[in-house]
Amino acid sequence: MEGGGRPSAAQAVLLAAGTALTALLYSVYRQKVRVARGLEGARKVRLDGDLRALLLEAPGRCVPYAVVEGVVRSVKETLSSQFVENCKGVVQRLTLQEHKMVWNRTTHLWNDYEKIIHQRTNTTPFDLIPQEEGTGVAVRVMKPLDAAELSLETVYEKFHPSVQSFTDVIGHYISGERPKGIQETEQMLKVGAALTGVGELVLDNTTIKLQPPKQGLPYYLSSMDFDTLLQKQEANVRFWKILTVLFGFATCAVLFFVLRKQYRHHRERRHLRQMQEEFRQAQERLAREINAEGGETLKNACVVCLSNTKSCVFLECGHVCSCSECYGALPEPKKCPICRQAISRVVPLYNS
Repeated sequence: MEGGGRPSAAQAVLLAAGTALTALLYSVYRQKVRVARGLEGARKVRLDGDLRALLLEAPGRCVPYAVVEGVVRSVKETLSSQFVENCKGVVQRLTLQEHKMVWNRTTHLWNDYEKIIHQRTNTTPFDLIPQEEGTGVAVRVMKPLDAAELSLETVYEKFHPSVQSFTDVIGHYISGERPKGIQETEQMLKVGAALTGVGELVLDNTTIKLQPPKQGLPYYLSSMDFDTLLQKQEANVRFWKILTVLFGFATCAVLFFVLRKQYRHHRERRHLRQMQEEFRQAQERLAREINAEGGETLKNACVVCLSNTKSCVFLECGHVCSCSECYGALPEPKKCPICRQAISRVVPLYNS
């Protein structure tokens, strides 16, 4: 604590940072709770003949947040894998990622560093249809790349290590960057893959569409079934709740420490004021006694406590200025309160 009982700068910064971090974690936790509650309240529909009638009866021919489970079917031409034969899909993502080691001047260690140097995503229109062929209706999936979770399967992955000469190695050590190589990856959403879509379900003329919801809720196109997806979101809620509680307790502990320090400082100041008040009262009482008894009492009063009479002679300086109780209370090595000379011996003084 600084003078005046105020918390130190480090304590103030720690308390402010803890409070801000706890508020941020609580905000994320509330958002996760909102997402999980939205999933719990989502309407699960089946891809059958009743779906069109359900949308016709719904306000605005729309279900704001619905769950659709089906398999992927391409509407037009499919996308073919560039590396795997007979692998067709409706979403294709090609990625080139650079891997290298970077020297950390603070820790003096080589750290792994990854950077995407090129990424391209191709899409083609596709529907979700029931797993049983020839039954039900199709749902057109709109804006798949806007999904918060888009499950793509890695169909090809290859690492191309960098070829380095001795001169390159020396140059890389000097520059602090050692390239490891390039990783090439292809991911696809295959035709026939099972997919769970969560979003806004609308009837547009004769086409049933699944699109991002307008209520700020997340849009999902996941390979997990709905129950697994819901359990995952609930696990996220528990994780952020525990994190928020831990940081909240830590912030409360810092606040308790600061308040405890302030209380102790306040109690010490109150005790000091009480002692000062008692000393002032003693001085006033002594002054009244001096006025009543004359100046002789002041002349013989101990210069330390101003209460008892002088009863000691300090040698070798010869001063008579203290009572025996105050002499015993002087710190070692004992020195005369008047001249600060060392006291070699004390002779009792008897007043007759």
